[in-house]
Amino acid sequence: MLETDIEPYLPIAFTFLNLSIYLLSSGIIISLIIMVLLLFCSAMISGSEIAFFSLSPSQLEHLYSESSKKNKQIIQLFEKPKRLLATILISNNFVNVAIVILSTFITNSLFSFSEYSIITFVFQVVIVTSLILLFGEIIPKIYATQYPLKFAYLMVKPILILRSFFYPISSLLVNSTNLIDKRIKRKSHNISMSELSKAIDITSDETTPDEEKKMLKGVVKFGDIGVKEIMKARVDVTAIDNITKFDNLIETIISSGYSRIPVFSETFDNIKGILYAKDLLPHLKENKDFQWQSLVRKAFFVPESKMINDLLHEFQEKKIHLAIVVDEYGGVSGIVTLEDIIEEIVGEINDEFDYSKDENINSKLDENNFIFEGKTLLNDFCKITGIDSKTFEEIKGESDTLAGLILEIEGEIPQKSSIIKFQNFIFEIEAVDNRRIQQIKVKILEKNKIRGINEK
Repeated sequence: MLETDIEPYLPIAFTFLNLSIYLLSSGIIISLIIMVLLLFCSAMISGSEIAFFSLSPSQLEHLYSESSKKNKQIIQLFEKPKRLLATILISNNFVNVAIVILSTFITNSLFSFSEYSIITFVFQVVIVTSLILLFGEIIPKIYATQYPLKFAYLMVKPILILRSFFYPISSLLVNSTNLIDKRIKRKSHNISMSELSKAIDITSDETTPDEEKKMLKGVVKFGDIGVKEIMKARVDVTAIDNITKFDNLIETIISSGYSRIPVFSETFDNIKGILYAKDLLPHLKENKDFQWQSLVRKAFFVPESKMINDLLHEFQEKKIHLAIVVDEYGGVSGIVTLEDIIEEIVGEINDEFDYSKDENINSKLDENNFIFEGKTLLNDFCKITGIDSKTFEEIKGESDTLAGLILEIEGEIPQKSSIIKFQNFIFEIEAVDNRRIQQIKVKILEKNKIRGINEK
């Protein structure tokens, strides 16, 4: 009786079963299609991140020079780079989450967690993650790296639409990152020049050439050096009085070997300009009464306190190689040249004239013993001996030369053969006159052997 009652309903039940299977299979197919489309969207969004932020300076210049619609749209995005990055990241995360949800739906429709837990794990974690990484991240980013401008043109409109759609969320993200940036800046650690120099020593191995390490240290300290520390003092400057006869002028230029010489009137503090030796070449056959003063060029004056990195920029802009250094009262302290600045990075640059003049100025007897001229700049002394440039910071006062340091320590001009001990240095006066310390022998002892002892 029961079987007879059920029979009329069997066709309807089978119909509903077939419809359910059809709908289920259709839902899986649709989900798979949507998943593929989302994977494509993930690829395009991921590639746009690399494309927009990998544009070269020449490509950016091209965008600014040509006022096409797409160029203006890309520039519009670049005006707010944080919002651009936030939009890309938010969009990519939404798409990837949607892919994971769809993969879970497909897995649950095909398998039972209780019976096929391993298969479910493999599909959801291994396969889906691999698909997202390979097709949604790696491949599009490689392509975008090779063709950033082409990819940026392709994605500029979709990104603009996504930026408008996700504006509230991206605003929240940008504002939160700005807050974090401010706090990080407040707590940022200022690294000193000495710490950077030590970092160079630590990161350099035995195969790193000494010249390369010295150059890196020169770059590190470059922005911390003032003009006064590298200038040539006025007593060592070759200059010409503007009443000098032409024949005497030629002799002075030939004997000095300099291509640029300051010209003064009456006193060295009254500099009138700079005479370039090359300007005299067309007039070498003139008589001694030739008015060479008309060839003098305008001098460029800089204060002692100017930093050499700023001076280098001014030299480049003005296309000059020499500047007159003046003190706070307007008196001339000395001169500084482009070569002096470059030597702070690359080390000593000697031409044939430098060799003849400086052959015996500084001598290295061994690793711990040196002979220096008193006029040697402390900055050069530290470089030659390989000691920290801040070693004499507390004791040197206003002095910039080795002789000046001795005067600061002693308080008077020492006698010949006098010995001055300071920390782990022994200074022996080799030559001196009534006004200047001319030559000093320096011995560097083992560290901490002598500490803060000053005596004759």
